[in-house]
Amino acid sequence: PGLSYTWIFNNSTLYLGEDSRRFVSQATGNLYLAKVEPWDVGNYTCAVSSAEARRRVWGPPTALTLRGDGVMGEYEPKIEVRFPETTYAERGSSVRLECFALGK
Repeated sequence: PGLSYTWIFNNSTLYLGEDSRRFVSQATGNLYLAKVEPWDVGNYTCAVSSAEARRRVWGPPTALTLRGDGVMGEYEPKIEVRFPETTYAERGSSVRLECFALGK
């Protein structure tokens, strides 16, 4: 709670306001890219901020490169589920469940 996630792309803040291909989950901090394009290639760094602690830390940069050999098409999609088996909610409250599938 109280954490905010930002991604840095090639040493500049990645602004996603009007970008329907990229999304940052404020629950996990994960960056999701759909339909990777050549201009997506570069270094990505996650920055985590805590207003309460008045602190911001950066992770190590992760390089994204394109593969041109078609090898990625040999693998089946990877689906990861990281939800508890049971989710509890009070009557009348709102619940949001997210689902993501990654693959080609």
